[in-house]
Amino acid sequence: MSSTGSVPPGRVPTLTEVVAWPGSAAKAPVPAPPVEAQRTEAVAAPVHMPRMAEDQMIQRVLAEVQRQVDLMLEYRMREVLTPLFNRATDSLIRDARGELASALRDLVARAVAQELSRHRSP
Repeated sequence: MSSTGSVPPGRVPTLTEVVAWPGSAAKAPVPAPPVEAQRTEAVAAPVHMPRMAEDQMIQRVLAEVQRQVDLMLEYRMREVLTPLFNRATDSLIRDARGELASALRDLVARAVAQELSRHRSP
């Protein structure tokens, strides 16, 4: 660790506090209003935006919500359907193997029967 020769601050400021930078002519820090006051101000003073900007914001929010719903739906569908598809695939493979084995037995039985009939007849 390197030593820069600076002294650590006596206290650490909060994120909402304005801090004077050393060497600048900043005013004294202004404490942030309490959270309750911020909430009251936000409720008491509604933001008046032009109708077009409000419509655009609504469209952006709806598009973002739709994107998140699509992602969540895709995730949940994969989570639910993956085991079902795995079981269906396993069952399909088992059935196909059984059918293939049966068809192969029939084919071999016919081939053997034909070969035996050729050898019996002079």
